[in-house]
Parts: sequence; C-alpha cells; structure tokens
Amino acid sequence: MGSAILQPVRTVDEMIRSRTPGWTLDREFYTGTSVFDADLDRVFRRSWLCAGHTSRIRDAGDYFLFEIAGDSIIIIRGRDQRIHALSNTCRHRGSRVCSAPAGNSKRLVCPYHQWVYDTDGSLLKARLMPDEFDVSEFGLRPVASRVVGSLIFVCLAGDPPEFEEFSRRVGAQLEPQRLEKARICHSRSYEVRANWKLVLENSRECYHCGVGHPQYCRAVGFAAGIDSPRIAELDAVTTRDRIAFLAQHGIETEPVLFRDETWFHCRRFFLRDGFSSETLDGSPAAPQLAVLPGEQLGVLAVVTFPNLLLEACADYAMLMRYSPVSPRATRVDVDWLVSQDAIDGTDLDAGRVEAFWRTTAEQDWTLCEENQLGIDSLAYQSGPYSPDERGVEQFVRWYLNQLSVTLENRESAANQ
Repeated sequence: MGSAILQPVRTVDEMIRSRTPGWTLDREFYTGTSVFDADLDRVFRRSWLCAGHTSRIRDAGDYFLFEIAGDSIIIIRGRDQRIHALSNTCRHRGSRVCSAPAGNSKRLVCPYHQWVYDTDGSLLKARLMPDEFDVSEFGLRPVASRVVGSLIFVCLAGDPPEFEEFSRRVGAQLEPQRLEKARICHSRSYEVRANWKLVLENSRECYHCGVGHPQYCRAVGFAAGIDSPRIAELDAVTTRDRIAFLAQHGIETEPVLFRDETWFHCRRFFLRDGFSSETLDGSPAAPQLAVLPGEQLGVLAVVTFPNLLLEACADYAMLMRYSPVSPRATRVDVDWLVSQDAIDGTDLDAGRVEAFWRTTAEQDWTLCEENQLGIDSLAYQSGPYSPDERGVEQFVRWYLNQLSVTLENRESAANQ
C-alpha cells in the first residue's frame, strides 16, 4: 500500500517565495502553527479591523469588548461622546479591566487592585500608591480607531496603514445607506472549523454559488450568471440601467476596486427582477433605511481585508466580521442592522431579515469545513484557480504581501 511522501519542513518565508501565482496556497498556510502565528503578528495586528457598529455604544459609558489575536480592546463611548478604543489591560499588573463582554460603566475599575480609569482611559485613582506616583503616566494604552459610516475600525499597530482614502471613497458610498440611523435587530456568532483564510477566500468568489447557494442565486444575477450566459447578459443590462438612474439622483456608484496596495473594495450590484431586498422571497423585511430613490436599487457591498464583509440593501444591512481562533478555527460574528425606528412585530420581521444571510452563511460554513478537512490530508496539493476566482487570487496576493513586506523590513534592518 502506497503512502504520501512527507515533505521537508519549510519556513513561512520560504513558502511565500515558492508560491506559484494563480494557484492555491500550500497546505501549511491552512494548518501550520508557525503560519498562524505569522498571520496574527503580520496581518491582524497590523491591519485596520472592523470591530462593530456604533449603535452598540449609544450612551456615555456604553462599551463592548473586541477580542482579536489574543488582544482584548475596550470600545467605549466617553463622557465627551467620543468613541475610544483602549487596551483591556491594567497598567498596574496587567489584569483585564473589563470582564463582561458588554455593558455600561461610568468608570473602568480593575477588579484586582481597584485602579480606576476614566472612559477616555486616563487613570483617575491608584489606591495606596506613594505620593510621588504620577497617575498621568499610567492611563490605559490607546488603540488607533476610526469611524466611517458608523462602522468602528481599530488597528493594534503603532503605525497604522493609511486610512483616509478608504474613509473618503467608501464613506461617500456608505452615506446613502444611513447606517447612523440603524440599530442591531439580530446577532449570531459562529465558530467555523476552518482556517480564517478559507472563510475569507470563500467570500471572494461565486464559482461555488450555483450548487452551493440556490437561494442566493435566485436573488443575485451575477451569481447565477456564472453558469448562465443569458442571466449574465440580463444582469449586465440591469446594472447599466440602474447605475444610470442612481447617477441622475446624485448617488455615487463608481466601484472602488482592490489594488495590490489597498485593503478595501466597494461596489453596488443589483438584484434580479422580483427582488428588492436580500430576503428569501425578495420583498422587504423592514422599513426602508437607505435614502435611495426606490427599493429595487441593489446592494452596496463593502469588503475590507482581513475581516469585514458588509452587504447593505434598502431595508437592512448585514455586517460580518472574521476573527482567527486557531489554525483550524475561525469565529464569525454577524449583525443585522435595520432602521432604529423599526418596531418588532409591526413593520419589522427580524426572522425574515436574518433568514437570507443565515441560510447563505451556514451553507458556506459547511463548504469551508469540508475544504479544511480535505486540506488536512497529506494528499492535498496546490491547484490552479478558475478565472471566476480572480477575487481569491487578489486576496492571496494582498495576504502574501503583508507577510513579505514585514519580512523585507526585518531583513533590511538585520543588514544595516
């Protein structure tokens, strides 16, 4: 009986250099501990990450914890009404300051030795410390944060990537969706038994949609069009006509495409006839949230590497965030946003709001987990992408560039 030939162990940097463009990544990228550690250090701790929606912290003192890559960040609305992002690590002996995942606190008190912090992170009181102790030097460590379209982004890096182009270009397209007038009507969290890159790669192609997502293909023309030239032709016509209509009403529709040096993408696509929202029957499930001139004017999709997928219809928005847990596990948090004035059971059916993306997402988790099981086998070998997987190749290039840039910087410093 034959057996797989064991390959010599290679470093992350060697695997980066040997990758064939247009082909899937080597097995170790989805299974190896050293790669996972590099992902946390070189990608998640150096990128802008979507932490959530501002409606979670409407009032002064409201906070929630954003957990990523072993770090806990307090996202809190201060008494000054500004949103602050603070490391959830006491400056005394390192205890976590907040243990509840969300809440309201006028002061942040460390449960270990009762050091007291203000909502902006400044240290107010350190009991029994000597008179010469200077509280101004021991506030909670701030974390870089920005808000665009009521989405909160944080970055753990001391020198975060450029943000202004994203804020300007994507912010303009988010504006008509009026997410600042939204609230969360439903949330779900999943632990997907697959590497975070498999989860994200799955979201960057619709090569699998025809069989994997029958409900999605009923609503979304470009998804069904991959297997049907006629649907693709009709989708192109619909897109052209509706883009022109929106332009007449002053709505920004120019796609913001990924470039090798950028981490964000934004475009509006349109639903098939009979669908005015991403619901299973095509009809709205909530009052209109967006200020678009009508209902059947498509979906605004925003993707940011490495952790965000947003799809916003006229009546609701779906906000999905990815967090790596281990080489073979990913946490996915999903929020559904509707008008803050929508009334449950009257003009809002939360079950119908979540059904479309709950169905689609759970189909994806099964596909991702089966993908991981196949890659776990020593029989796995890298294979070529289809032309319909261009989005996956785009992500993989971005991902490897994050690792390579850090590698080059490290090697340059060592040679000086």
